[in-house]
Amino acid sequence: MVEEILNKLTSIEKLLNEQNMLQKDVLDIEEASKYLKVTQDKMYRFTSTNTLPIYKPNGRKIFFKRSELDEWLVRNKIHSKDELESKTDDFFNSKGNRKF
Repeated sequence: MVEEILNKLTSIEKLLNEQNMLQKDVLDIEEASKYLKVTQDKMYRFTSTNTLPIYKPNGRKIFFKRSELDEWLVRNKIHSKDELESKTDDFFNSKGNRKF
């Protein structure tokens, strides 16, 4: 019984920490790695190759803007079949209205 309560409390604590992280505008490397669901080693690789925008206010510790991480996550959109068909239709319709 006690073990079950401790497990539930641990689970609640984890959820509260995640919710707190989602409220922050600036994340440290540990928080950013959890947010992106990658290892901290991967985060350091991203920073060393300038893959992600970073901030180093004191020249040592690395910070990330959560909004910039969100932008990075959605930057390479792969269009659905319907979107591609719509773009193709729009392209050919616009070409049909022009005189050559």
